[in-house]
Amino acid sequence: MSKNVDKYFHKQMDKTAGLEHSYHRTKIVATVGPACDTYDKLLDLVKCGVNVFRLNFSHGSHEDKKQIIEYIRQINDREPYNIAILGDLQGPKLRVGEMENGGIDVQPGDILTFTNEKLVGNKERIYVSYPNLHADVRVGNKILIDDGKLEVQVKKILKNNDVQVEVTMGGLLSSKKGVNLPDTKISLPALTDKDLVDLEFIIEQQLDWVALSFVRSVRDITLLRYKLDEKKSKTKIIAKIEKPEALNNLRDIIVESDAIMIARGDLGVELPIEQIPLIQRNIIRKSLHRAKPVIVATQMMESMIDRSKPNRSEITDVANAVLEGADAVMLSGETATGQHPKLVVETMRKIIMEVERTEYRYNLEEVLTPQPHSPSFLSDAICYNACKLSQDVQSDALIGMTQSGYTAFMLSSYRPKAPLFIFTKERSLVNQLSLSWGVRAFHYGEEESLDDIIFDQIDILKERAFLKSGDIVVNTGSTPVHLHLPTNIVKITKVE
Repeated sequence: MSKNVDKYFHKQMDKTAGLEHSYHRTKIVATVGPACDTYDKLLDLVKCGVNVFRLNFSHGSHEDKKQIIEYIRQINDREPYNIAILGDLQGPKLRVGEMENGGIDVQPGDILTFTNEKLVGNKERIYVSYPNLHADVRVGNKILIDDGKLEVQVKKILKNNDVQVEVTMGGLLSSKKGVNLPDTKISLPALTDKDLVDLEFIIEQQLDWVALSFVRSVRDITLLRYKLDEKKSKTKIIAKIEKPEALNNLRDIIVESDAIMIARGDLGVELPIEQIPLIQRNIIRKSLHRAKPVIVATQMMESMIDRSKPNRSEITDVANAVLEGADAVMLSGETATGQHPKLVVETMRKIIMEVERTEYRYNLEEVLTPQPHSPSFLSDAICYNACKLSQDVQSDALIGMTQSGYTAFMLSSYRPKAPLFIFTKERSLVNQLSLSWGVRAFHYGEEESLDDIIFDQIDILKERAFLKSGDIVVNTGSTPVHLHLPTNIVKITKVE
């Protein structure tokens, strides 16, 4: 073994080759719920291909989530995996309240009254969990309920602050259904009182990622960043793009965030549905340009909640997300409450791997090139050319080192053809990088000469059967080592 393995080769780093979930480069995010909330069921999903578990803070107690977090960490300790945990904040989700008999039938032309007074709803008055509804909506504004299945239009703002609406698209209005205001600029904060309590729990539990729902502007991300920095938290931020306002501020939101989630549920309700495919493609490309991991989410394999096979359109949807360059694809109800959580993950992994077997990857010139105006231009240029060199010499591995994660995100964004291995002394990054396309991350704390580090890393990968004698390796790093400078060197080695 290499001379530093015993001292620095942490158990988390002892990842064996040959595990199926290591081979799909587009990562899988799975939501935890009653269908998979035991140790054995979570481990089954990991073995099938899950890289990140999502905890949805719209449902369940902190006590339940604490148990799930413990299970996932036990899996990381006992098994050869680095699974990340993502805490997804509910955000200012608007809902109607409880309804008489669980729901009422409404038809076009019916006049309803929305109120901020808590009560059991009927055809006379219906509670909506939005105190400023009367102040923010205008006569003529459209209001959508239950993912757009029902639609009403504002007719009058009453003196008691109730809002009178007319039904334009009817159906069964059930309890607790979501409300969307596509024509209205809502004044609720991105971080609600509930979110702040949940955020304290996320920080205390040291989760790897936190997703902020209904992001509208860069200020929402800045506030969350301040809350994390205040507690010296290393948790990274995912901005969920699901509001039209976010698209107007997309560049700044991407720059300020650590990753992006395309949450197509509410986005597809608040915008014309025919626009969603090109919006998805645009967000993925902009995220790649900024070296930010991007997740495609919502209804990817929805039919498998109660079926053993997906619709053909869902197969194509997952495949297209891979082809467009997404870092990860996400499952929600399919794994949280579905009847076949293990089967749905296996199916998604098979789709990903089938696409990744083909020569689908972009020409690097088309996707991302170093930008001269970037403050990290020199480092970006090294990463870019390391990927180009790796492709030119058909290397068997591309190895990077990082302290902040930036080099890993940058190398990953260039979508290199060679297997990508990242070494870091920051333990928190080992799991966080499980979200990034193609990355296998290892904890490594050595700080001797750069040559020693490079040869040591190659020896470690040989020990794990990722490399063998005669293989070609491209390394990136920085020198002098002790100064921890941005990436400034690239080196090519033939494995002895």
